Amino acid sequence: MAGKGKGGGAMKEAFAQYLGRNPGVEAIFVGTRRTDPHGGMLSGEGFDMTDGGWPRFMRVHPVIEWHYVEVWATFEYPLLRALRSGIYEFGWHERYASESGVEG
Repeated sequence: MAGKGKGGGAMKEAFAQYLGRNPGVEAIFVGTRRTDPHGGMLSGEGFDMTDGGWPRFMRVHPVIEWHYVEVWATFEYPLLRALRSGIYEFGWHERYASESGVEG
């Protein structure tokens, strides 16, 4: 899910809704890399609390030091395989459509 403009409004709202439905969640894995916008401001430890104005949770950065090529070398095949199989088989389309209000 992409953020809305510079403030990331859509992403903030999505996290707030998710955490509201899952109050026991304290940490969330995110895919930020050091070379991404604002990635250079994150700690070298791979764990950071959210910034002010965002729902409160620990961001876990498992790929913080990875480069673009490493990300695709790791995830390209499983992702393409899933897409070629058709996301309909996994129920992703129905879940996305019902949660986002998009009709499929």
